[in-house]
Amino acid sequence: MRLPSLFPAAAAAVAAVSLFFASPASAAAIGFTSKAPRDALPGTISLEDGQSLFTFNYSTPNPDPTNWIGVYETYYGGPDNEEFVAGSLTWAYAPDGNGEVHVDVSSLSAGYYRAYFLAKDGYQWLAKPIDVIVPGLGPIEFINDRIITQNAHQGSPFKARLGRLIANPKDDKSNFTKVTTYGTDWVKVAKDGTISGTPGPKDKDTSFVVKATASDGSSATIQVQIPVRAKNEPLVRELKVMSFNMWFGGTNVNDYHNKQVRFLINTNVDIVGLQESWNGQATRLAQALGWYSWQSPNEVGIISRYPIVEVFPEQAAGGSIRIELDGRKSQLIMWNVHLGYNPYGPYDFCFDHLPLAEVLNREYQSGRTPQIMEIVGAMQGALAEADDIPVLLTGDFNAPSHLDWTEATKKAHCGTGFVPWPSSEFPVQSGLIDSYREAHPDPNAEPGTTWSPIYLDNNGRPEPLDRIDFVYHKGQGLKVLSSETLVAGEPTPEPNQRSNEWTSDHAAVMTTFRIGHSEEDGEL
Repeated sequence: MRLPSLFPAAAAAVAAVSLFFASPASAAAIGFTSKAPRDALPGTISLEDGQSLFTFNYSTPNPDPTNWIGVYETYYGGPDNEEFVAGSLTWAYAPDGNGEVHVDVSSLSAGYYRAYFLAKDGYQWLAKPIDVIVPGLGPIEFINDRIITQNAHQGSPFKARLGRLIANPKDDKSNFTKVTTYGTDWVKVAKDGTISGTPGPKDKDTSFVVKATASDGSSATIQVQIPVRAKNEPLVRELKVMSFNMWFGGTNVNDYHNKQVRFLINTNVDIVGLQESWNGQATRLAQALGWYSWQSPNEVGIISRYPIVEVFPEQAAGGSIRIELDGRKSQLIMWNVHLGYNPYGPYDFCFDHLPLAEVLNREYQSGRTPQIMEIVGAMQGALAEADDIPVLLTGDFNAPSHLDWTEATKKAHCGTGFVPWPSSEFPVQSGLIDSYREAHPDPNAEPGTTWSPIYLDNNGRPEPLDRIDFVYHKGQGLKVLSSETLVAGEPTPEPNQRSNEWTSDHAAVMTTFRIGHSEEDGEL
């Protein structure tokens, strides 16, 4: 997003709920100075059978009027290191040595949360935290009616998870079973939704139906497909990589979590670079999909079907990880960035009619030019070895590309011809390839607009439409098969976007790569 932020850090924890409850302690509050080993904590916390879901039983040998129970998202905010991260979503004091406490969860959406029993208005654990569920209304249902898992290898153990794909869970007692039996003997489905097994030498792509039955008797089904690769074949031959600006995590649209999960499942994407993923949004999506995740302390993140095995030092505008597609035999390095948003170059040209030299100077003032210089500088080691371990760079660059702003496209850009936008020039000069423009060389025929599907009018002036979200790549092991911009449904323009199926103010861009070399690619 390029507009001035309405989401200051102090209010960031409202990202996933409609109402924010401060915890009784501030970040500066002082709890106990000594910490007992977590396996030896003497206290307990549990949900009371036969009572409302958030009626807790608790006990501690250290009662205090300011001991308290707080409820947090499972993916962000909880004091996992017994230190303040964010305020709780809702809480209540638990002052006695043994007792019962009711915690009001009426403001929370249906879903998964974690409860902590904490000491003296602070963050020291009095008991191990427990996972809890706010029940949904109506019959149980899956977020989507189908899903394709990560690939499986003949002869190698496989595991996937469906438990967090329930849109309106009732409690933790839902029971998952495999319905289809023919041709799926190698597949087992545990009661908690874990899929496991080892495909044999004759097993190929496997499809089956899983049924989830809730404690209230309601049930739902989902079609599951497991792509199976032969033992002597690479585990991953095609890889879909996306850049996706979440627009404040998606919170400007109703039911954003289910809509985002549904979108990612239906695109069958493998790796996603997320921007504006404040407060653990990458972790949230990975938990739902059963994927791996890296979430920056800032607002970029990456989610992946395949294991994230290394995280590299973060830069000011982004960070990078190593992903194993097939153990050490097939790896890649992925960077994801979000460059500064203001001032915005197309506004300078189209609204203020500034000369090229001044616009380029303002590119530097925006932070984008020094940020991309830092990022590309930090990438040099990986880029030098990209033919051995391919490199990806995704992101919201908040600026167009010099490949798009040319003399041939000046009619689409307020009469402005070629512009050497630094945020695209530096990656290309470093050997990175713009995958969308590789797939679609003519910017007049395929502009690839990502800004914006919902901002069409700018104070009575047409909003300049541009491609500002990118998937770059380098390495002989990556061949572009296709690239496309994506939205879900037909977004209604802002400010009437709350009911959109699409949860962002950007379009996403997704590129499909062939992984590795093959004779069919003309390579050995």
